[in-house]
Amino acid sequence: MALLITAVLFNIASLPQQNLIYWIIAAFFISTLILLYSLINYSSAKIISKLELLIYQRTEELLREKSKAENLLTRVLPRDAADELKEHGKVNAQKFKMVTVLFSDIQGFTKITDEIKAEELIDQLDRFFYRFDTVVEKYHIEKIKTIGDAYMCAGGIPKKNRTNPIEVVAAALEMMNHMKEINNQHQPGEEIWELRIGIDTGPVIAGVVGRNKLSYDIWGGTVNTASRMESAGVPGKINISENTYILVKDFFNCIYRGKMPVKNKGDIKMYFVEGIVPNLSENFEGFIPNEDFKIELQLIRLGDLEEFVLEKLEVGLPKNLYYHNLKHTVDVYTQVELIGRSEGVSKKELLILRTAALLHDSGHLIDYSTHEEMGVKLAHEILPEYGYSPEQIEEVSKLIMSTKMPPEPKNLLEQIICDSDLDYLGRTDFIPVSNMLYKELHEHGHIATLHDWNLMQIKFIEKHQYYTNTARRLRNVNKNNQLENIRKWMTEIEKNEI
Repeated sequence: MALLITAVLFNIASLPQQNLIYWIIAAFFISTLILLYSLINYSSAKIISKLELLIYQRTEELLREKSKAENLLTRVLPRDAADELKEHGKVNAQKFKMVTVLFSDIQGFTKITDEIKAEELIDQLDRFFYRFDTVVEKYHIEKIKTIGDAYMCAGGIPKKNRTNPIEVVAAALEMMNHMKEINNQHQPGEEIWELRIGIDTGPVIAGVVGRNKLSYDIWGGTVNTASRMESAGVPGKINISENTYILVKDFFNCIYRGKMPVKNKGDIKMYFVEGIVPNLSENFEGFIPNEDFKIELQLIRLGDLEEFVLEKLEVGLPKNLYYHNLKHTVDVYTQVELIGRSEGVSKKELLILRTAALLHDSGHLIDYSTHEEMGVKLAHEILPEYGYSPEQIEEVSKLIMSTKMPPEPKNLLEQIICDSDLDYLGRTDFIPVSNMLYKELHEHGHIATLHDWNLMQIKFIEKHQYYTNTARRLRNVNKNNQLENIRKWMTEIEKNEI
């Protein structure tokens, strides 16, 4: 169009100027062309805009449908299994060494179904199972399925952990107490719902079955034994196997009730769970876990966190971290417990200390120069999965940042982790550890020569102090000896140079 207008203008310019009619016609023609061009452009822009809007709307719809499908999948399957299915199109079966399986059943349910309206029955079951779902989610337990009035769940899958026997029994107590509360509120003539619960701990195989209707299920002797524990139970009671009892007896009061023959396992001892031990329960009543219960549980869960973090460090840390490596983290992790216990910190404080020690150098996985800040970032990402509260994560973060050089601890916990972080200054292996630190700093461009390094060490050790009585008692003498030795070496070197 632009070329056409240009050609017309060129031809008109060659016409005699006195011929006014030609100029009028030309002006009209050009105006028409310009208008037509504008209309075409406007229409094209409008069409393009409509297409862009349509594409955007379709994309949004697809994203919403994708999100719905993914949410539905995670409701049917555990998240790990759902992610594996999306990525690979299938889910491989897994073996788990320690899983705690729970079966619950309503006593006399068949009789109740004959005496109650269908709508009322479904409504009541929905109320029960909704409450059970809330409880198992709270304790990070995986719901397996419901069959009629039976409810089945398992702890320790798909994410392995050491705490699942305690968490499942705690969940069972909440389920049982919920049923008791409902029965206490029943009106004359209403049904009494009596619950039986059976629990066993042991190995299982877990996997996804089905094509059109997917389901996550578990198999093995542990499943069968848990089912037998339930059927051999008593209404209003939680019946557990000896396997489970051994793992939870420090947290719950249990009463031995005899043996039961189980196929392929012989006679199995059974125990009734009466409640939480008084010192770990709210108001010593045995029904609600108190703060000490939660801390004791977290201390066990710390073993899972330790395994996870150390594995990440072993695999992911750069090879040129000769000092800030896995060994250093283990050293600090060990030392904070030693100093912490010696300084008389509480279990709650010791949990925070040990957690911070595990993560204090984890930021090296991301960045060398800002590893403390990166360690705090990782703490906020990882710790919620292990049951840490926002307040606990904030405490851990402050301890990590307190190890930033130069140390300036503001309280006892910060003093402990700072002393643990620089524990090597007063150890007998000071020289080899110091050499590794020099090698690391040299490769990262922070120190040039060994001579500069020794001068830096002298200045640093002269200013350094241990803050806790424990560290001063254990390390001050050796630290001062190391300082004198470095001074002597430097003096001898200077003499030889002269």
